Amino acid sequence: MGLLSVSGITAGYTAADEILKELDFAVDDGEIVCIIGPNGAGKSTLLKAIAGLVAPSRGAIALRGRSLAGLPPREITRLGVAYVPQEHNIFPTMSVREYLEIGGYVDAARTPARIAQVMERFPLLARKRQSAARTLSGGERQILAMAMGLMVEPSLLLLDEPSAGLSPTAAETLFDHIVAINRDGLAIALVEQSASDALAISHRAYVLVDGRNSRSGPARELAADTDIKRLFLGA
Repeated sequence: MGLLSVSGITAGYTAADEILKELDFAVDDGEIVCIIGPNGAGKSTLLKAIAGLVAPSRGAIALRGRSLAGLPPREITRLGVAYVPQEHNIFPTMSVREYLEIGGYVDAARTPARIAQVMERFPLLARKRQSAARTLSGGERQILAMAMGLMVEPSLLLLDEPSAGLSPTAAETLFDHIVAINRDGLAIALVEQSASDALAISHRAYVLVDGRNSRSGPARELAADTDIKRLFLGA
């Protein structure tokens, strides 16, 4: 049994709007799995369906064999799935520490210890713990959003376009953090605008086209594929 199993889901934002069409997807323990494809392919919708923010009309989603169907996002978070949205994922007037305290809502008793662990992992957040989130750079804000996801001690981290709007240097730093988090054993499902960067740090990959699985396999193999290079890697 894998960590996450998505089987034949069809989902959209209205009853008549099918963005995902009988899509299959899976993540095993310890993996980084990226989802690439053209705009509108359903990549972000897939993550939202896993997180409980979009309800599939058909198909199944299970975490370690437990169905997530019909569960509210809060309960899915309690079960170990942390979702970090693409943008607008921080509250500008709150301090870094206050933001992390919100992230610990699923287990308030563990919050102080989790904040200490997160700040040890991300020293820049420790240095700026009293700073308002609006004073952080784009890359620092994205790290803060990711740190909030880690506050729930997830078994699966969902990252939706984490490098969107970041400079190349900030994006490189962010990807380094993602790899380090994964090395500590956390499984990650990653939607990323930079297909080449996503494939470079992932174990496996799925290519979505028009809401369907187009290709899947080891990330290195897909990165070397001539058609994938031409369509998604600018080669």
